This record gives sequence, C-alpha cells and structure tokens, in this order.
Amino acid sequence: MPNRLFFGNLGTILLYAVIGTVWNAATTGLSLYGVFLSGLMGELQIGLLDFLLFGSLIAAVDPVAVLAVFEEVHVNEVLFIIVFGESLLNDAVTVVLYNVFESFVTLGGDNVTGVDCVKGIVSFFVVSLGGTLVGVVFAFLLSLVTRFTKHVRIIEPGFVFVISYLSYLTSEMLSLSAILAITFCGICCQKYVKANISEQSATTVRYTMKMLASGAETIIFMFLGISAVDPLIWTWNTAFVLLTLVFISVYRALGIVLQTWILNRYRMVQLEPIDQVVMSYGGLRGAVAYALVVLLDENKVKEKNLFVSTTIIVVFFTVIFQVWLGRPCSPVPTGQARPTSAPQDQFPASRPNWVL
Repeated sequence: MPNRLFFGNLGTILLYAVIGTVWNAATTGLSLYGVFLSGLMGELQIGLLDFLLFGSLIAAVDPVAVLAVFEEVHVNEVLFIIVFGESLLNDAVTVVLYNVFESFVTLGGDNVTGVDCVKGIVSFFVVSLGGTLVGVVFAFLLSLVTRFTKHVRIIEPGFVFVISYLSYLTSEMLSLSAILAITFCGICCQKYVKANISEQSATTVRYTMKMLASGAETIIFMFLGISAVDPLIWTWNTAFVLLTLVFISVYRALGIVLQTWILNRYRMVQLEPIDQVVMSYGGLRGAVAYALVVLLDENKVKEKNLFVSTTIIVVFFTVIFQVWLGRPCSPVPTGQARPTSAPQDQFPASRPNWVL
C-alpha cells in the first residue's frame, strides 16, 4: 500500500471510515427497527439494541474483496487508496461498535442508562486511539530491531511476523482495537523495515503474508458456504432480508454523496460523481460481517439465526451480484494502464476516462 497516498488522503479516509461507518450502522439499525414497529416484519424477539447490533456488524466492508475487484478494473490510484483505506479502517470501527452494542444487549435495554451511553462513546475513542498507539509503538520497535539484523538475515522474517503479531496480542490483552494496532504497525514501519531487511527477507514476508491472507479468506468463505446449505441455521423473514439489502445500499450511497459534498469543498483533487458511484459499489460485505454474526450469543440475541441467514445473503449479494453490476463502471485508461505490481512512482495518478 502506498504510504504517501494513504497519509495524503488520511482525512478523507477517516471521514469515510469513522463517520461513514457510524452513519451506516445507525441508519440501517434504526430504519429496520422503525419498519419492525410498523408490524411489517411480523413477530420477532428483537429490541432496538438488537437492531443496532445487527446494523453495526452488517456495516463491515471486506477490504480483501474490495482490493481484488479494484485491482482487476485498474481504478486510478487516488480512488483506490481512498476506498481501500476506508474498507481497512472500517473493520476496526465496526468491531468497536459491535463490542459496544453487544455490551448494551448484555445489560438489557431497560438497564442501559445515559451514563452507559457516555461510557460507550468514550470507550469507542479510547479503544480506537489506544489500538492505534499500540500499533505505532510496535512499529517503532520493529523498525529499531531490524536495524541490527544485518548479520542474522535468516531470522529477519521471524522478527517481522512475531513483533507484528505481538501488537495484535497486546491490544487484545488491553481490550483495545487489535485490527487498528496491526494495521498501523504495518503502515508505520513498512518504509523503514523494507530499507533495513534484505531483499530475500522482504520477498519471504510478502509472499508468506499473501499465502496466509488468501488461506484465511478461503477458510472463512468455506465456512460461509457450508452455512449457506445448513438447514439448522436458516430462519427466513422476507421483509427483514429485502429491507436490509435496500437499506445498506441506499444509506451507503447517500452517505458517500453527503460526505463527498463536504470533502470537495476542501480537497484540491475533487471526487467526481462517477468516483462516488464506484465508491458506493465498493461496499462489499464479506468475512468480517460473517465472523461477527457467528460470534453472537444466541442466549442474548434470540433471533441470531435470522441475523446469520441475512448476513449470508448480504455477503453473496454484494460479492457476486453487486460486483457483476459494477463491472460496467470499470475504467478505460487513455494511456498506459498501471499494472498492480508496478511501483507507484512510475505511473502518474491521472484520471482515466470512465464508461458507464
């Protein structure tokens, strides 16, 4: 990931990742609750907090799916880094929201007070910023350690894997955001570690991580496929499923338009309407949403099977149907296309022509 582009667009990415995720989670959950109160969904054992909990987990965007699609269609670099960065940080925000609402569900809707709500808001920032700080500290540690490994090149990849994973474990032990910790650990130490270690070690780390990421994603989707044909977990509610698909699509598009309108007042490089269309199609759900819904306690969330069934349908809809629909929006470069493996500085970040 190009660090220069990432930090150059960090404000934009954070707005989409934090405000956008909270917007999607809140609007989806509250809209579903409003429809439920109208009686359109029938009899369900769900309260407001359950809907907000579901809204928080269904707002998780899968960065692996987004990365795969955007690399294939060769979008311009600015749009790529904004959408990929948003999907990357979106997962961390989603997990924090999920934990907050899960704790509220555990307390019970009648027992949640204003003080608990304030604590939830404070914990959101503490967990997010704390996880980021842990990641930066371990990035500094990893950068420092790799300065003294030139005589022991064979164990350099081991240091990279162990110290990076320690940032994740440390955040978990401190009840902070482990995703943010390992993300910012990688972002902050990438440039320095790459300069310190040998080319062979860098190649080992790169391809080992690709193998592990691909394997983990395959295992998650394998479990998702098994769940899709498991009759024991299927609970069908037509209104709930269809309205979830409608709300997540409409509110993501609406949130993108509103936030982009604000950002374009301050950005030097404007985000054009077609960019906003592509960003709206970039809200692909995947492994994170499925993993979170499976972790729900059915003793606390009575309609867990309905949530699982709906999440599976949402994942299949966004990853298959939405990607297929978005293919006509792929860019047609005016000049040389940027290969996905090429260094960033060899190609200008110019805007290609778009075909709808």
